[in-house]
Order: sequence, then C-alpha cells, then structure tokens
Amino acid sequence: MTLLTIPTMTLTDLCALPQAEFSHELSGIFEHSPWIPQRAWAARPFATVDDLHHAMVQVVQQASLAEQLALITAHPELAGKEAAEGTLTDASTQEQRGAGLDQCSAQELKRLRGLNAAYRQRFGFPFVIAVKGRSRYQIMDAIEARLHNDQDTELATCLDQIAQIARFRLDALFAQ
Repeated sequence: MTLLTIPTMTLTDLCALPQAEFSHELSGIFEHSPWIPQRAWAARPFATVDDLHHAMVQVVQQASLAEQLALITAHPELAGKEAAEGTLTDASTQEQRGAGLDQCSAQELKRLRGLNAAYRQRFGFPFVIAVKGRSRYQIMDAIEARLHNDQDTELATCLDQIAQIARFRLDALFAQ
C-alpha cells in the first residue's frame, strides 16, 4: 500500500508567489475580501505566520471606513439565511458547526435569529465573533451584551473579531 502525500505550501513558498497567486491562496482568510491579501503581498517576505497576520490586519486597519464596513458585511449572520441555504464558505460552515450552531433547537434558533436582527438593526451590519472555542449559548450571550455598545466600539470589536478569525484560519492553513 502506498501512502499518498498531499504537498502543502510553506510560508516561504507562499511568499515567492506572484501577487495574484498569493492572493488566491489566501482568499479564504478574510471572508469574501481578496483585497486584503492582495495589498499585504507588498510587505513580503514574511518570516512567520505572525508577520503575515500582522501585515494583513494592518491592511484592514489602514482601509477606508467603507472598506472596513464591506469586510464586516461580507460575514454571514450566525445560523442565518446562508447557513440554512447551505451557501456559507467552507471555513464559515466548519466554524459555525464547531460552535454547535447547526444543532440549535427551534427555540434557540428563534432567539439567535432575533438577536441577529436586533443587532443588524442597531448597527447596520451583521454580528461578527470568532466562534472557535465558544458554545452557541456563549455566542448568544455575547450578542446580547454587545447590543449595549456604541457604534464606534462595535465597529472596532467586529474588526478585532475578524482579525481573530483570520488568525485561526491562517493557523489551520499552515498546520496541514
């Protein structure tokens, strides 16, 4: 029996790629936002995954408010329409499943969707949280707590959570 090995890309390999290929390889790190790795490419080479993550987060921090809002709104609502329709990205599907959001009872789903709607109505964008390591109950409690934040605090919190999600995704990409 022959073992099939799947070649994995190293950080060195990634840094050697042309901008379009580099951006393609990292296209799933920030939800539907290929402009982030595209802009981070100029900061190569990256000695560590920390350096790559920092460069990508810096791109987000230096982006316009409109770009930051587009990044936030690129994220799906937790256990929302995309989840029900099966149109989430693979990464989002795995993350939501890992938090047990696919196992919500009808009552939990009603509560979560109500919280999502209240949050979107208050802030104008979807609630974003790095769900890894959190239960669906902790997530719902976090939405309730964050509904009391002001707009600027919540924008900053969403961007921080997106940075955490990106780090988890980078770690998974380079752990293969």
